[in-house]
Amino acid sequence: MFKAWLSLFIFFAVAATVGAAPGAVRCAHLLDVRSGEIRDDQTIVFAADGTITTVGSTQTAVVPAGITPVILTGTCLPGLIDVHTHLTDDPQDSGYQGLAVSVPSEAIKGVKNARRTLNAGFTTVRNVGAGDFTDVALRDAVNDGSVDGPRMLVSGPPLGITGGHCDDNLLPYQYHHVSEGVADGPWAARAKVRENVKYGVDLIKVCASGGVLSKGDQPGTPQYTLEELQAITEEAHKLGRKVAAHAHGTQSIKDGIRAGIDSIEHSSLIDDEGIALAKAHGTYLVFDIYNDDFILQQGAKSGMLPESIEKEKKLGQMQRESFRRAWQAGAKIAFGTDAGVYPHGDNAKQFATMVQWGMPAIDAIRCATLNAADLMGWAGKVGVLEPGAYADIIAVDGKSPLSDVTVLQSVGFVMKGGTVVKSNLPAPH
Repeated sequence: MFKAWLSLFIFFAVAATVGAAPGAVRCAHLLDVRSGEIRDDQTIVFAADGTITTVGSTQTAVVPAGITPVILTGTCLPGLIDVHTHLTDDPQDSGYQGLAVSVPSEAIKGVKNARRTLNAGFTTVRNVGAGDFTDVALRDAVNDGSVDGPRMLVSGPPLGITGGHCDDNLLPYQYHHVSEGVADGPWAARAKVRENVKYGVDLIKVCASGGVLSKGDQPGTPQYTLEELQAITEEAHKLGRKVAAHAHGTQSIKDGIRAGIDSIEHSSLIDDEGIALAKAHGTYLVFDIYNDDFILQQGAKSGMLPESIEKEKKLGQMQRESFRRAWQAGAKIAFGTDAGVYPHGDNAKQFATMVQWGMPAIDAIRCATLNAADLMGWAGKVGVLEPGAYADIIAVDGKSPLSDVTVLQSVGFVMKGGTVVKSNLPAPH
């Protein structure tokens, strides 16, 4: 049996370099994220295009002739989704150190971090903010097979006001430096949306309030006005793009929801009215509640500004309390971590924080599968192991992720679109 398993591993390792082939995976256990049930001895069959054709009991599954399933000893579940990443950023690029990062360097970092993210079991991401359209280039390289990485939707440069969170306020006046996404006023903001779409973005990222890691502003302060947010959203939706709004502040959150924005990122100071608005409008809330730990423990070593660490000290616990209230009230929540603030590949550490703050493990996993896929507009294609979905399959050894969600921090098997990316699970006996 071990020789058969080893030969299958070699076959799929070769297939990973030449494209997907028809195949099958046999799972000792499989988590059905819709029902929340773990089913034993399940087989997933997929076609040459990397999409699943059947999922069911191994005893009844029909595996096409000539295909020997990959046998996995652990628990299988869909590839995970993170809807708030910055693949072209690293933690050590914070503060003034970021001024030394060139555009080519940013692109190279993206290649490294895309691979790390995929190997961690995150087979799909949204990248919400990157300089000079480096995330567009990274997405295209992943899509054409030049680079190993997750499926990506990308925003390019985020839109923001002069001197706001998405401007660069580190240099003095004589440099006259303005970030490429800065646009003031409704018509200038509309023009910036059009420019980003021209250069290939999948969605629009907008900075509605102040932020933590920026210089000279406060997270709770509104930046874009309701009128500007409405113009951005109308323009983006007209062009077939969703909008993600960075919004810590109470008023900015509500303005973003009223403007029709599709997801509120961070959501730190949301109040009960904001939660009710989100539910009424069907707006997704995204809470990056793990990285507070990293910022407070490692931020100074990473070069984060002292004022940023002080802002996080005031904000982190309130954001976690907001997360708990939003969950208890039944708001729609998608899994997003702000990867790049902390090291890429540690995305799954957030699951434990979500459980600690009141969310059952299955619902935390649903935030990173069903909910995230819905927000991205890819429901039924990612985030599930069902016919018609991509064969994006991960597996963990040991305990069930429902009893110990921390096992998702050690994904042993990763398949994307029917191609094995990583296989470190114990061999079957």
